[in-house]
Order: sequence, then C-alpha cells, then structure tokens
Amino acid sequence: MFVAVYWWRVHPGKEDQFRKAWVRGTHLIGERYGSYGSRLHQDKDGRFVGYAEWPDEKTWRKAYDQKMIYDEPETRAAFSDAVCETPPGNDPVFTMEVTDDLLNRASG
Repeated sequence: MFVAVYWWRVHPGKEDQFRKAWVRGTHLIGERYGSYGSRLHQDKDGRFVGYAEWPDEKTWRKAYDQKMIYDEPETRAAFSDAVCETPPGNDPVFTMEVTDDLLNRASG
C-alpha cells in the first residue's frame, strides 16, 4: 500500500461543503484509478488533513500526474471554492510505501 498525506485550510463556514466535495471527489478518483481508502480530519490548527491509501506508488503517481481532477465540474468547483490555502504546489506533505511487514509491526 502507498500512503499520501495532504492538507488544506478552508474558508470559515464552508467546512461541510469541503467535506462533501472531498467524499465525492475521492469516490470519483477511486472509480478512475482503482480502489483505495481515504480519511479526512481537522487538526487542532483548523487545517483539514487528508490521508489517501493507494494500492501502490505507480497508481498514485499516475493519478497525481493527471492532477487527480474530479470528473464532475460541480464537485471540483465546490472543493476549489471552499479551499483558501494549500501547501505550495498543492503537493502532498508526506508519502510512504507501507509494507505488510511494517503494518504487522505497527499493530503488534
């Protein structure tokens, strides 16, 4: 499994709009690039942090190189409208290949 972590700051009052766009967008990305899991939470500083789990780095790279564009214009627009800040270049802040061995040690 390959993990990528992202963050965004969202305009006040648009948190629900952002969450709904994230859920719909990740569903669309999953349909396009293969199944993967994702989680979203808001940290103590108010940033939204999203974790995306991919089958492998190659699948993530293909999606990332295509900018992981949401297929529905309204979903893309809702996401963009809610976001007020992203990391430079909207790059992930962290990526990592997670092996079965690492998962076993983490859960043991």
